[in-house]
Amino acid sequence: MSKKNTPIAEVGDENSTDVELGGIQKQNKLKEIYAHPWTQIILISFICFCCPGMYNALGGLGGSGQVDSTVAANATVALLSATAATALFVVGPLFAWFGPRITFLLGGWTYALYSGSLLNFNHTKNGAFVIASGAILGIGASLLWVVQGAIMTTYVDESQKGRAIAVFWIIFNLGGGVGSLAAFGLNFHSKSGTITNATYIALMVIMLVGWVLGVFICAPRRIKLAQLHAAVEHEKFSFKGSIRNAIQVMCTWRVACMLPLFFAANVFYSYQQNQVNGQTFNIRTRSLNGALYWMAQMVGGLLIGVILDLPSLSRTTRAKIGWAVLVVTGMAIWGGGYAFQKWQTRRVNSGHKQDIDYTTGSLAAGPMFLYIFYGAYDALWQGFCYWLIGTESNSTTRAAVLVGAYKTFQATGGAMAWRINALKVAPMSQLAMNWGLSMGALLVVLPTVWTVSATTLAPEPEVIEPAQKESEE
Repeated sequence: MSKKNTPIAEVGDENSTDVELGGIQKQNKLKEIYAHPWTQIILISFICFCCPGMYNALGGLGGSGQVDSTVAANATVALLSATAATALFVVGPLFAWFGPRITFLLGGWTYALYSGSLLNFNHTKNGAFVIASGAILGIGASLLWVVQGAIMTTYVDESQKGRAIAVFWIIFNLGGGVGSLAAFGLNFHSKSGTITNATYIALMVIMLVGWVLGVFICAPRRIKLAQLHAAVEHEKFSFKGSIRNAIQVMCTWRVACMLPLFFAANVFYSYQQNQVNGQTFNIRTRSLNGALYWMAQMVGGLLIGVILDLPSLSRTTRAKIGWAVLVVTGMAIWGGGYAFQKWQTRRVNSGHKQDIDYTTGSLAAGPMFLYIFYGAYDALWQGFCYWLIGTESNSTTRAAVLVGAYKTFQATGGAMAWRINALKVAPMSQLAMNWGLSMGALLVVLPTVWTVSATTLAPEPEVIEPAQKESEE
């Protein structure tokens, strides 16, 4: 009886083994997909679609959808000040210590808090809560953006970093575009000048979804990329060693030349959102303009990504072409902005404010197209900043430091500009400041652009040795 049963048992064992092997292969395949560089690029892009993308939809409405933009402007000052204080020497070491997933989860929820504070403001007019939420969001945003920047600039091959920036910028700004279109639909018949409660609730739910997606962020050591693994081998820092590493990364002339470029990256938001859009159009047209602004960023991100990844040109040549594109388009767009501002100043002095609807034809067309070009230029600028960061290192820890520096100086410039806007400085003066800072920053960064190398070498042992020794002790 046992002899007759033996072949059957063996067949059963073989079948079960095949099933187990098939299950293991399927698990390995899923792990490979999960740890693929482009899976992580797309994941962080959709996270930013949900969190800062929806925040951008709010900001693009002018005054975060409120009639009086002062509270939103002061909340943004608090947000950017908190980001400036934490992004470099706090979040960078935290990233090195905890990794990207935990770092993001610590901060991603703060976007929903800010949207909730605006919902509360609709009912209670509690401006202090909005400003406090803005400050908390500033810390959360620094955590999110350092994670995002490190992933985008190091998780793909050097030859694909421009494409990674383009893909991220398209998906991320699709969030701002979709959010603004939703606000446009929800406020189509609104006459109040303030967006509805349903708009804030919808954006808050989407932000929370983005936060939950953060559990799928993958650690650098699991990404299948040789250049990343070579860099990760050098990244065994203690917390104090991480701070020392951040100082060492920052103390180079190449990074110093990039700092004005970083500082100017968010300076123009307050003028564009609260003056150009917020003071010129009615609420539904502001919503529509917000969508067009972020969609224009998608086009700008695609354009700069393609230029910076042209396979027929060396990386040094691509850096110079990208810089030239920023100079030429910047002069043209800011020149158009100067003509607009002279026209708008005359209108405001005549008592016309927040009155233009998209249906008014030629009266609305020019300012709307200017706002679209402003959005595209923002994407060109920030895409170029991220790409320059990517040329400095393939290490996620070093990239986190550079992105932290980017966000610190970007937030500092933005906080200054939003404070200037809250103090009701003349719009023409704000325009002149934006134009001058943009062109000045491009001149200062030229030495770094001119000396971009053909490829990025692995980290030199002596640069990180002090942190390694401390870690071993």
